[in-house]
Amino acid sequence: MFKLSKKLSELPPYLFLEIDKAKRKARAQGRDIIDLGIGDPDQPTPKHIIEALYKAAQDPVNHRYALDQGMPALRSTIAGWYKRRFNVTLDPETEILPLIGSKEGIAHLPVAFLNNGDYSLVPDPCYPPYKGGTILAGGRVHLMPLLEENAFLPDFTKIPFSVRKRAKLLYINYPNNPTGAVAGKDFYSNAIKFAVKNKLVAVSDLAYSEMSYDGYQPQSMLEVEGAKDSVIEFHSLSKTYNMTGWRVGWACGNAKLISALAKVKSNIDSGIFTAIQLAGIAALEGPQQYVLDMCRLYQERRDCLVSGLNALGWKVNKPKATFYIWIKIPVKSKSIDFAAVLLDKADIVATPGVGFGKYGEGYIRMALTVPKERMVQALERLKKIF
Repeated sequence: MFKLSKKLSELPPYLFLEIDKAKRKARAQGRDIIDLGIGDPDQPTPKHIIEALYKAAQDPVNHRYALDQGMPALRSTIAGWYKRRFNVTLDPETEILPLIGSKEGIAHLPVAFLNNGDYSLVPDPCYPPYKGGTILAGGRVHLMPLLEENAFLPDFTKIPFSVRKRAKLLYINYPNNPTGAVAGKDFYSNAIKFAVKNKLVAVSDLAYSEMSYDGYQPQSMLEVEGAKDSVIEFHSLSKTYNMTGWRVGWACGNAKLISALAKVKSNIDSGIFTAIQLAGIAALEGPQQYVLDMCRLYQERRDCLVSGLNALGWKVNKPKATFYIWIKIPVKSKSIDFAAVLLDKADIVATPGVGFGKYGEGYIRMALTVPKERMVQALERLKKIF
């Protein structure tokens, strides 16, 4: 009776929903599941941020519709944070747009720039909304393989001219989900030159910039000279401050790009709950020691998991950033089948690499979102089956 739209039919099943179904089924059977799947922090939001929300939520002034473009105070706070963190100057009035989580903005951006048949240049493997947003906007996805032999960086020279002339968006994500790879100014400079030459919007997803280890500090694409001519950068409070459920992030960069995204949003949503915006201000302006402590915690977990897997004979590298471990499957197996074995035989949830794209086949991703003690248990279980 009811027929789905062609766009909706083209969307692949959302990876994490499928994983969640399998996880729920296993737990319903009374099994002790160690969840290294979805990247959702296990630590609480810092107390001063919760208190800011509590106080703001009690004020009836904050119960009304929020401004679509976000509170001026939040935009000014974001500008201050960007200046301190990256030495990048942003105009709070025209170059910053708060979002209901960066995922929302990333998914809506293609609506502003793609006509039917236009291309997005998308890394593969990747965060799924790059592809999903493109498809829902009527665009076409051209994959840029992220290969281990190229340090999981895209090779722009491999993109055919026939695709480049119809492309509008270029997605860049470093520190990278799912591979944990990082990129520096030389890569960003080349990406911007490529974008300018081909009249592309360079879309930088910087959600993991504050999760780094061993003294490494990720950079912003906006640090490169001339970046504001073509770059829109997305950021989020989700992973930095353990606020995944709060849904607050932002886009920043080129004013025309920001304005276009704002026009899309004004026709779709009514802004972020004001109390959450005030809590976001508290996060960015408050004490930052918590962020450093979280990095130390994740680094300890990373070292435990990677060293344990390597002791099993797996060949796993330590990522410099993100809280993901990208693991080449140590036996001949499809990634979905291997993840199923981990769940069935060891009660461990891992994400099959192919869920992030066809070039993720042969890998699985594990998230550092369980206590070290549970990781030790997971390693003991793996020893029994490998």
